[in-house]
Amino acid sequence: MRIGVLTREYPPYVYGGAGVHVDFLVRHLRELPGVEVDVHALGEPRDGARTYSEDDPRLEGANSALKVLSADTEMAAGVQDCAVVHSHTWYANAGGHLAHLVHGIPHVVTAHSLEPLRPWKAEQLGGGYRLSSWIERSAYENADAVIAVSRGMREDVLRAYPAVDPARVHVVHNGIDTAFYRAVTETDMLERLGVDLDRPYVTFVGRITRQKGVPHLLRAALMLPPEVQLVLLAGAPDTPDLARETDALVARLRAERTGVILVSEMLPREDVRQVLSHASVFCCPSIYEPLGIVNLEAMACETAVVASDVGGIPEVVADGSTGTLVHYDSRDTEAFESGLAAAITRLVSEPDEARRLGRAGRSRAVAEFGWPGVAERTAEIYRSVQ
Repeated sequence: MRIGVLTREYPPYVYGGAGVHVDFLVRHLRELPGVEVDVHALGEPRDGARTYSEDDPRLEGANSALKVLSADTEMAAGVQDCAVVHSHTWYANAGGHLAHLVHGIPHVVTAHSLEPLRPWKAEQLGGGYRLSSWIERSAYENADAVIAVSRGMREDVLRAYPAVDPARVHVVHNGIDTAFYRAVTETDMLERLGVDLDRPYVTFVGRITRQKGVPHLLRAALMLPPEVQLVLLAGAPDTPDLARETDALVARLRAERTGVILVSEMLPREDVRQVLSHASVFCCPSIYEPLGIVNLEAMACETAVVASDVGGIPEVVADGSTGTLVHYDSRDTEAFESGLAAAITRLVSEPDEARRLGRAGRSRAVAEFGWPGVAERTAEIYRSVQ
């Protein structure tokens, strides 16, 4: 069974949870008997994948979503020998859908996020957001199977796209590489960053998008005890407006307290693991999150998690057992920010409790979110649509 995995993110170009998912899913699918995997990726050439450029000179100056659609058209032509195509995110959904229409190949979609639930993307894409939404809707409504990465995401899919048959929507949770993500003792990276190892710190790892709720964490940090440091491993903001808001909040924090560290470049996984391992608390302030792989990464490193209660996060972070959930309500964001600050402060003040939650998080990650099981359940879905 030859599977075509269609994606934008694939190592070394991985910038979010969908890319991590594709990376490990492909590795473990290739270990299954009778399964062959071809990776078809948008963007720069890379080992282990056939690539399709989004930089067609004929589309110079065009909206970026049109460039993606052009590359997806070429991708659809390149997968004709596959038994099943499996697309990840709207960036590759059109490639899968067109392959289904033209070649009659069964199309599986994994729901990592949904365009209707991310209206702030209009800031990024302009009219391209309407195109990305149309691509996603067409793919989901016509896919042979949809894989949701959480039960919450399954509900979101059926709510956003009521024409989708519920029988075609399957839940397969994201996985975590617990052999790699584990507590480590090294501190050289922290020392290079200027982290004071004699003071506790809370950390965040992720992109600066509206979805990730970083401004809420920055405002919450204003309420933390003065000894608590904030270590942010965050990429460049998605939009100029978000950049201005984030920069102003970071400047205010630095004016009022010490130990505010912002790293904007992508760090190697080994360095991220070190930051997670030594944090007193990992904070996930997302206002929308289908699952949140980074929460699993923190848990696997035995770090207590404070997170919002949105989307699939409660299926990962067991409130009171592996971390603390804080209710998010868009109508009262001040209460959310105060709740984040209170939860972080409590765990920093009670290190024994934080360690207990961290150990329980590691146990849960190992027991329930292993990649071999994810790959096998995904392959079962491939077989069902042939």
